[in-house]
Amino acid sequence: MNCDRIAGCYRWLEYLVFGRALERRRREYLDEVENARSVLLLGDGDGRFTAELVDRNRAGIIDSVDLSPRMLALAKQRISEGSAARLHFWHDDARTMELPREYDLIVSHFFLDCFTSQELDSLIGRISAAARPKARWILSEFRLPDSGIWRFAGGALIQVMYWFFHIATGLKTNRAPDYRAAFTGQGFRCIRSRSTLGGLLASELWEKGDPVL
Repeated sequence: MNCDRIAGCYRWLEYLVFGRALERRRREYLDEVENARSVLLLGDGDGRFTAELVDRNRAGIIDSVDLSPRMLALAKQRISEGSAARLHFWHDDARTMELPREYDLIVSHFFLDCFTSQELDSLIGRISAAARPKARWILSEFRLPDSGIWRFAGGALIQVMYWFFHIATGLKTNRAPDYRAAFTGQGFRCIRSRSTLGGLLASELWEKGDPVL
């Protein structure tokens, strides 16, 4: 998904619909980034989380991957010159790019729902191959609540968002994949999870183990 067309207003669209709720989900496990030696950051967009990550992690190498050149340009503007040597921005497709190193931390916020189930299985498999033993993956995602009014309202909101991003960015998929099944298939286990808005917005911390055979 290339967000060039909405890069300049993306932040304000987010605030209009969700206020600061998505930012709070992104920050949920910031304490986990401090000691990472190498970090893969997937689809951070305009770089708000990137700036916080760099501020918390003062020594690790960070690779930030995004398909949108305008989003990458916005992210670069948020980074101080002193951090530039260890922060690498990659204009590339995470599904196909050659990952430049192994990682002990992967971060993706509201990113995995841009893929079909087949694409997501392949993506997580490729990244798992570049993840060190016991590597951790921090993620935030939309999830369909289990029951009640939030299931109805959340389902409707998710479909509206897929429609909007299809029009604005050409997003092909229209249904959130089962990312949890993809993670467990690669041997990751969820060790922490928190959600808000009846379960619609979730933050999770996963750790790599052995793949499920």
